[in-house]
Amino acid sequence: MRHLFRSRLRIVFILILLFALFLIVRLYFLQVVHGRDYALAAQNQYVNTSDTLYDRGDIYFTRKDGTLISAATLATGFLVAIDPELLTNPEDTYQKINAILPLDHDAFMGHANKTTDPYEVIADQVPEDAGEKISDLDITGVILVRERWRSYPAGSEAAQTIGLVGYNDDNTLAGRYGLERYYDDVLQRPGGGLFGNFFAELFANVGNTLGDAREAKEGDVITSIEPVVQQKLDDELKDVQAKYASQATGGIIMDPATGDIVALDVNPSFDPNSFSTGNANTFGNPLVERRYEFGSIMKSLTMTTGIDTGAVTPQTTYNDTGCLTVNKSKICNYDLRARGVIPMQQILSQSLNVGASWVATQVGHTRMLAYFKALGMDTETGIDLPSEINGTLANLTSPGLDVNYDTASFGQGIALTPVEMIRALGALANHGAIVTPHLATAIRLDNGVTRPLSWGTPTQVFQPSSAATVTSMLITVVDTALLNGKAKNPDYTVAAKTGTAQIAAPGGGYYPGNIFFHSFFGYFPATNPRFIILLYTIRPQGVEYASETLTTSFLDLTHFLTNYYAIPPDRATYENPS
Repeated sequence: MRHLFRSRLRIVFILILLFALFLIVRLYFLQVVHGRDYALAAQNQYVNTSDTLYDRGDIYFTRKDGTLISAATLATGFLVAIDPELLTNPEDTYQKINAILPLDHDAFMGHANKTTDPYEVIADQVPEDAGEKISDLDITGVILVRERWRSYPAGSEAAQTIGLVGYNDDNTLAGRYGLERYYDDVLQRPGGGLFGNFFAELFANVGNTLGDAREAKEGDVITSIEPVVQQKLDDELKDVQAKYASQATGGIIMDPATGDIVALDVNPSFDPNSFSTGNANTFGNPLVERRYEFGSIMKSLTMTTGIDTGAVTPQTTYNDTGCLTVNKSKICNYDLRARGVIPMQQILSQSLNVGASWVATQVGHTRMLAYFKALGMDTETGIDLPSEINGTLANLTSPGLDVNYDTASFGQGIALTPVEMIRALGALANHGAIVTPHLATAIRLDNGVTRPLSWGTPTQVFQPSSAATVTSMLITVVDTALLNGKAKNPDYTVAAKTGTAQIAAPGGGYYPGNIFFHSFFGYFPATNPRFIILLYTIRPQGVEYASETLTTSFLDLTHFLTNYYAIPPDRATYENPS
């Protein structure tokens, strides 16, 4: 009997415990997970025409100290409507509302004259303070509807990357570009109102917590974009764009060891808060959706390939003739001048096309193509942005055309997206290994749990010693050749290279005259790189070389980043192997 009594007592105790746990979990969801929604719903002094307020997860930038800053969030305010039949004095109503919320007089009166329609919207996305003042007027026939909408506090900064929310063909709101689209499944919130199926929601959150973060539903997206760095990059891009009247100017700043992107953007851009008045041609992201011939920054990878295969060493010399003919095509240095017998360093320091072509010949077609493929030059990077395309090495698969390998060695005839380019160049700053560039670092679930994202392990392409050798050569480029040595940083080692490329014409060949694509890449501190930067500008006016258009911006960004992150200097410990 006693055993039976104790068993029943345990069952009762367990039931009470489970009920208490249910109440605690339910209270958590009421006060923490949906607290803001219930608070809004409780304000029933306002008319609401729908059962639910629009809901969607947030996207965050991350400050260097870990503080999260909203990049895409929900703004709360009002929709203002009128019932024309109930308005006793439309003109007086207009004057009173217009004093708080400026309205077009003719448009308002047009709505007021529709006396057969009981609901005419005169303004939406009205800020809280203005809506409350209109409510205080207590005008018969004026209706306030509580509403929420998507808001982008950073405006045009990283707009192509953050994306926007718009209506699909089925008249539902969804992410249309950028992270909004890529992580739409995570950011979307299903309908059903605040009083939906609690158990379904509970077990969905349990699944989110225990499952893969990439498959999580109903969460916020946390990115590695640092808002202060992003603003600085934007300022630099705008300055280049304005100074040289370029067609477009873009840039990426990335941690080469992890693939975390701390800033990226393209100018011209748009403001997603008012995208309906913007240029739809700027909504897409050319950093992943367009490919370019990057020019001489490719020589850095050609040289590393030559060293890694043993085809050349830094001490190897060749006879630079200024021009050479391959497959009846003429390849020349930018100034047509011969240098005579010179070492490999001068190919990078003087940016010699003939020298890069010579290195490619020593490497051979098979090995060169294998390295370029291993660097991911013809594959998508896997970055978490929609509509990514892959670069093309098609010219290198045409049999018998040696000239295609010669031109590819200095970045012509092969085309990559900017994200592909920084991934490949990142191998030089990461001991010869490439990483997956990415933006999101974690998903913060609606139950409060933050799940970090994994982006795989680096892929070794070059031997670490080969990457270190070319890094030293690129440091020499900055210390002795860039701006004739004036770019040398007395405290930090900086490895960098410029590129000036012809732009392919739609009908074949290249545009004649001074129509160029300028690029610049560099990383620092070069002995233990913290950041790699890629900049480009398309068709700058009144200037010929990338050293003239992008060097100042790169050096400004280097100076800013070393100070902002308090990066320790490394120049005192650097020994140039040459």
